[in-house]
Amino acid sequence: MPARRPLITLLTDFGSRDSYAGVLKGVIAGICPEAAVVDLTHAVPPQDIRAGAFHLLVACPYFPAGSVHLAVVDPGVGTDRRMIAVEAGGHRFVGPDNGLLRWIVERLAGDSWRAVQLTEPRYWLAPASEVSHTFHGRDIMAPVAAHLAAGVGLEQLGSPISALAGTPLPLPTWEGDWLRGEILHVDHFGNAITNIRREHVSVPGGALRVDIGSHSVSGPVESYAGAGVGELLVIWGSAGFLELAVREGSAAGALGIGHGDAVLVRGADLTPRPPLHQVERGSQRSGFRRNDGGGLERGRPQGTPLQDCGVSR
Repeated sequence: MPARRPLITLLTDFGSRDSYAGVLKGVIAGICPEAAVVDLTHAVPPQDIRAGAFHLLVACPYFPAGSVHLAVVDPGVGTDRRMIAVEAGGHRFVGPDNGLLRWIVERLAGDSWRAVQLTEPRYWLAPASEVSHTFHGRDIMAPVAAHLAAGVGLEQLGSPISALAGTPLPLPTWEGDWLRGEILHVDHFGNAITNIRREHVSVPGGALRVDIGSHSVSGPVESYAGAGVGELLVIWGSAGFLELAVREGSAAGALGIGHGDAVLVRGADLTPRPPLHQVERGSQRSGFRRNDGGGLERGRPQGTPLQDCGVSR
């Protein structure tokens, strides 16, 4: 069987209007021309480290072991923030040490990863004195990724480090008989993807009630077609996370929600499990209103069109 070509994936917030992403490919081609280069996305919102981390988390496990993943969402470019290369679960990652790589590294390898700070200029595009202070992706990170794909060992790229910047992936927590999570990401369709996975729910196949702000929905449905057009639904998404969606519409736009907003989940058969690790919570722009009985105020039931509940679309 012929040897597989080296594979490098690219994720950036560069967009497609400018030539920045193309330049990274040119640098890679000059160092490792045999590498296959796959664009994960260049549409990460500018400087949105959390969105970039989410895309890496859900995409990288589908690539073969040995892949090199170059990720550049780098609002600290030109400062003394570190640039790193990490080996985790058979994959290699190159990027700024600002939290962008942490979620995927911990998912693939837990604590069993190796990393170095990129301190060896012989694997850069230019001497340190000539490196651009605004384009480390071109001058340092892309060349390093190409050298890794060409067979250079991680330890040759710089000095070892023992910790990664950023915070772990936020986990849901129990509050009485409610499981409290948050929105991790809003995708292109306006689906609100939470941090609640099947294993966080005591009865994974059971019926759930999901509350966000003053809205409530029962589910999950098996497909987006399980609700009527324009109706709010809850579904287990392709990445294994619980999602809020509007059929042929945008849940984020209809409900005015975004990443960090709180989500509460309960079910008739859902009982608290041992406490999950508590982590820093996101913003709570969609606060929960308590009724006179001390419970959460119930919003719309499933099957009621959003426009009938006073939600603008």
